[in-house]
Amino acid sequence: MSSRPIGDYALLSDCRSAALVTTDGSVDWLCMPRFDSPALFSRLLDATAGHWSIRPQGASEVSRRYVDGTLVLETTFSTPTGTAVLLDALAMGHRERGHALGASSPGVLLRQITCTQGSATLDVMYAPRPEFGLVHPLMSSVRGGLTASGGTHRLVLSTPSALDVNGSTAYGEISLRAGQQVGFALQSVSAWGDVEPALWGSARVHRRLNDTIERWRSWTHTHRGYQGPWQEEVGHSGRVLQALTFTPTGAIIAAATTSLPESIGADRNWDYRYTWVRDASFTLQALHTTACHKEKAAYFGFLAHAAATQLERGADLQVMYGIGGERDLSERTLPHLSGWRGSTPVRIGNDAWRQRQVDVYGELLDAAYQTLPDGAWFDPTLRAFLLQAAEAAARHWSEPDQGMWEMRGPGRHFLHSKLMCWVALDRAVRLAPALGADAEHVSRWEYTRQEIRTAIETRGWSERLGAFTQSLDSSELDASVLVLPLVGFLPGDDPRVRSTVNVIATQLTDPRGQVRRYLGDDIAADEGSFLLCTFWLAHALALTGETNRARRVFETALGCANDVGLLSEEVSSITGEALGNYPQAFSHIGLINAAHAIHHAEQARTARPGPH
Repeated sequence: MSSRPIGDYALLSDCRSAALVTTDGSVDWLCMPRFDSPALFSRLLDATAGHWSIRPQGASEVSRRYVDGTLVLETTFSTPTGTAVLLDALAMGHRERGHALGASSPGVLLRQITCTQGSATLDVMYAPRPEFGLVHPLMSSVRGGLTASGGTHRLVLSTPSALDVNGSTAYGEISLRAGQQVGFALQSVSAWGDVEPALWGSARVHRRLNDTIERWRSWTHTHRGYQGPWQEEVGHSGRVLQALTFTPTGAIIAAATTSLPESIGADRNWDYRYTWVRDASFTLQALHTTACHKEKAAYFGFLAHAAATQLERGADLQVMYGIGGERDLSERTLPHLSGWRGSTPVRIGNDAWRQRQVDVYGELLDAAYQTLPDGAWFDPTLRAFLLQAAEAAARHWSEPDQGMWEMRGPGRHFLHSKLMCWVALDRAVRLAPALGADAEHVSRWEYTRQEIRTAIETRGWSERLGAFTQSLDSSELDASVLVLPLVGFLPGDDPRVRSTVNVIATQLTDPRGQVRRYLGDDIAADEGSFLLCTFWLAHALALTGETNRARRVFETALGCANDVGLLSEEVSSITGEALGNYPQAFSHIGLINAAHAIHHAEQARTARPGPH
């Protein structure tokens, strides 16, 4: 099995596909040509499932960073004889600049090693295992590189020196002196295509790496919208969201991986390489903060297109979609993989697409509300779709569902689901002119919105706990109720909000200061705490005016980032190490939104006139 810490990995992306690289120079995860493609390297999930390593012989000290303003990874190896610098990137297209990042990515993994001082000898081990390790390809040497064929793929590796082939694995040794540099390039093409990709020499690899650096920097320069505390972290999180964006459609995946567990050795191992409607509202807020205005429009356009016609046929709005708009995401297991630290089953696909989650109507309509420019109108097709979504929220709000945590089993009356149906109708009322809604629609929406408010404030509030609860008429806590002030249901200075925030801060917070989602029989005792929930707590504290506490909670969550600033879904309450699929978009979204909320609250406090 694979046991390397999740936080040891750095992300590469070309806004179409993703790779994960270890601190010692091994690519242990690569899905091409799309984020949701079968992995070519998946040692992340099984020690035998493929990798590509470039590392110094013997002991070395390692440091790494992303090249400024980019997601090009720079790893520096300091050895007894000299220093070598490894640059890794998924190549961007030649003419991609700013918002167009990823529009014409060629699908090439670039690796360049440079000796900057003394001398260095490096070992290369190349072991592709397409289809999550099922395929051990037939490997052949060609002039300037290697080809590996098997299954649906033909891999072409450009290499500056010959590698020795043993079965489906190639080995080599490279010796460099100060000033010397070599480059590698890996391309994946269809096994049945007629065009053989050209091999890349080291000079071409060097040029394309520099070009990719410039392409990322052009995006960063265009997206400098936030100025305030944690400005670098917010900017970096914006790049991570871009890296998790499938540019051809505008879809943003929840994470780049599948089956990294929420609890080590347990079976809560899901595939996150898809787009959740649930994430839409907070995603758009984060994109706005990071000046991703065109990305906002593309993302909302993707959601509207993917969900089109479902509601008019009487079906529920689906909770998630494939990055190309696919609706059938049927789940299956890969029994040949041992899983990360023995966490099985390894799954691809995600059966959550079949669940009913009525909160999605709120996320969709709030996303529309955030996307629509002032004074604009929706086109007739989208207008009809959003009207149907508002009507569906009014019709289904009182029914049970699986909730935002996607609990598998009988439905329940989750407060968060009711809340987001309130959001759906609240935003529909505000959008009524743009939706072409008549007075009858608005009157019905306002009446039902008040019904939902009454249910939440009477049946969702526990006097005994002094807090809003996970579901109506229950006594269980859930971090999702922190969203109440975030979506405008109640103001931050409402006594019930303040009390709820304090109860969650004391009863759902682990000894490390991180917030758990909830406590219950269906959740493993050793499941990690959710970083998103910790950022929600910081956000909610800012809205209550407790900015100093908000800063402390924010810094606690921020401290869970790895050495290159990436956040996982969860952290272990015992060890503090990363858990769950990675890097997690929602964690970075929570970071951006909480930083903005704290900054706004501090500005408001400073601007408030003092006593006379």
